[in-house]
Amino acid sequence: MTTADPAHARALRLPRDFALIAVGLDAVLLAINLAMLLLPGTDDAAQIRRAYAQAGVWILLVASTAMSWALIGGLAWSHGRQALERLGVPRVALSGGARLRFGGAWLLVLVLNHLALTPLFYELQLMFMPGGRYAEAMPRLSLGLAALLQSLVQLAVLVLGLWLAARFALRRSRSAAAEALDARAPDEVSTVPAGASPRAAVALLVGALFASLQVWSALAVARWAGASQDGGPWALLLTWALPPVVVCALAVWGGWLGTRPGLWPVRPFRAVSAAVLSFVLVQLGCIVFAFLWFALAVGTIKALQGVGAMAGFMVVLIALYAALTVLLARAMTRRLYRRYL
Repeated sequence: MTTADPAHARALRLPRDFALIAVGLDAVLLAINLAMLLLPGTDDAAQIRRAYAQAGVWILLVASTAMSWALIGGLAWSHGRQALERLGVPRVALSGGARLRFGGAWLLVLVLNHLALTPLFYELQLMFMPGGRYAEAMPRLSLGLAALLQSLVQLAVLVLGLWLAARFALRRSRSAAAEALDARAPDEVSTVPAGASPRAAVALLVGALFASLQVWSALAVARWAGASQDGGPWALLLTWALPPVVVCALAVWGGWLGTRPGLWPVRPFRAVSAAVLSFVLVQLGCIVFAFLWFALAVGTIKALQGVGAMAGFMVVLIALYAALTVLLARAMTRRLYRRYL
């Protein structure tokens, strides 16, 4: 096979195009929603603009949007790359209009998320707020649980929506393969040109998804706990911008160490699995460490008590988190890619 064929060259751009379509449509819908809320003449527009002018509101919005776009872009790219490696470039090239079908299906998912699920959960949370129907009957914890449930459901909708959109977009590639290609053709993985370094692609995917999960979990916990965001803009920026960047760099390093030069193929969903597994294990490791530390502090070890001990605990916890991120990202990537190294 040669990449001079325009259909094959277009097929090779599928991962990039899927990512751009997924992020672009989400950006357009977000812009429309913000315009409807903030433009003069709409109900409560002035009050909403004052709310969005607060640092605690717009910084969280930017953090949430960046997390969502990194997650959406990484998963959409993974679906496109997986199709190239599993089905092969010739079969993917047979699926005309894949981008249009993917965009249409993904747009339906976004409309469901933005126009149906988000207002539904907002109305649910209003019921537990002061003055709401269940404000006195239910404890305040119910409001946090409703916010946490919203985060979980919307994450599941985005992940499953991308999977369904990719399946719908590439259905003709699977059905046409039996008619247009020899069923006993060799594995088409070898027909996918390398392009950018597969090792770099795996490391970047591990880092981006790890950092996305980090921001998502922090936002979910903040909503559940009702944490105040009244700090200054610089403090909030450092809190919500610096840690994800550092965590992403550490996870990329771990993913890079977990592979070797000459890695082939990318197998993107192994990188996705490595990011998810390493993220979960890092959280569990830090929780166990914190539990042991406070268990000792409650006991007879006075050296672990006091303000200085708490500062030391935070320093050790941050260092442990960084070390576990690199080590577990490396270990999970190496384990999942062992057969390709």
